[in-house]
Amino acid sequence: MVGRIIHSLDCVAEGADWLGRREPAFARALPLVGALPLRREEDGFAALLRAIVGQQVSVASARAIWGRLEGAGLTEATVMAAATDDDLRAAGLSRQKARYGRALAQAGIDFNALRGVPDIEVVKALVAVPGIGVWTAEIYAMFALGRADVFAPGDLALQEAARMLFGLDARPSEKQLRAMAEGWSPWRSVAARILWAYYRVAKDRDGVI
Repeated sequence: MVGRIIHSLDCVAEGADWLGRREPAFARALPLVGALPLRREEDGFAALLRAIVGQQVSVASARAIWGRLEGAGLTEATVMAAATDDDLRAAGLSRQKARYGRALAQAGIDFNALRGVPDIEVVKALVAVPGIGVWTAEIYAMFALGRADVFAPGDLALQEAARMLFGLDARPSEKQLRAMAEGWSPWRSVAARILWAYYRVAKDRDGVI
């Protein structure tokens, strides 16, 4: 069964209010971080390719590469599937990401069908494609499909934000953070938005790197 879908900022605000009333740490964080972003994007091939492009590179680098891909028409699955290594290197993709991009274009994913399947099945379908790990699949479910109860505990910024906000002795592992997040259901994707926002605030305040 597909759960709640985040369509608007009102949905985000509803989730933030729910979390703030049930978790004192989030109640402390919310006045510091201000209004949370919607962060929705159109689902489909381009959204998933953008997530691959953003793996292990800075935001600025990912934006620059994406701009070159768009300029070359490579954000269309048919064009990506036929692209040469030289085409993709010229756009800034590494050899590995070029392989992943073509694999995605050739995977035949039914993106429309993904809208109607449970979160766990979305992740299962996506991680079957080379280059798509659980983190990428969860990010896609959160922001392209708008799933309200998906979390991405493998994200280092979420781990560090949880360490700071909850006063932990060490950064929680992916497994530990996934367990923590169970208590934030059914609004785990809003909890992620709070933690990302808190990470940015704490980084600016304390010089966290």
